[in-house]
Amino acid sequence: MSEQTNLNDEELRRYARHISLPSFGMEGQERLKESSVLCIGAGGLGSPSTMYLAAAGVGHIGLVDMDEVDASNIQRQLLHGTDDIGRKKIESAKDTIHNINPNVQLDVYGDAFSPDNSIIIAQSYDIIIDGTDNFPARYLVNDVAKILRIPNVYGSVFRFEGQVSVFAPHLDGPCYRCLFPDPPAPGAVPD
Repeated sequence: MSEQTNLNDEELRRYARHISLPSFGMEGQERLKESSVLCIGAGGLGSPSTMYLAAAGVGHIGLVDMDEVDASNIQRQLLHGTDDIGRKKIESAKDTIHNINPNVQLDVYGDAFSPDNSIIIAQSYDIIIDGTDNFPARYLVNDVAKILRIPNVYGSVFRFEGQVSVFAPHLDGPCYRCLFPDPPAPGAVPD
């Protein structure tokens, strides 16, 4: 008797190596398919994040970015290629992500993540990835994640250094604002 699954035949072939891992298996793959992740930013941090999430089989990905693809960024923003220069990043990202995995439900938001729309956008996701490059957005992502009681995955890169952290105050951990209560003054930190 075969096991019931919510994965179709194509997904079973696609994720066969995940499924074959004893500590992951069918249950782990099905949980990935049922999960949802919102990524704020389709740039240097959001590009690899969303590409790997799609490839792994996360079922629902949201992507927020209001910028256009710029030639000076495509060497590190892998969602976008030369033919995408001048396009909206979310449109380029949508094409790339669906090429990586057409089974992913992808929601794109072409406006800035702002106090006016942030809760509405984020409320249907399990996790928020902060792929932003400015402090007002970073603090907003933190506050929204805290209000909605969902984890906030934070990353930053400066030159040859990077850092990543997961903040989950709803699980008795600190939040970003707990560690850095006040944003730095404008111009005090290099971008």
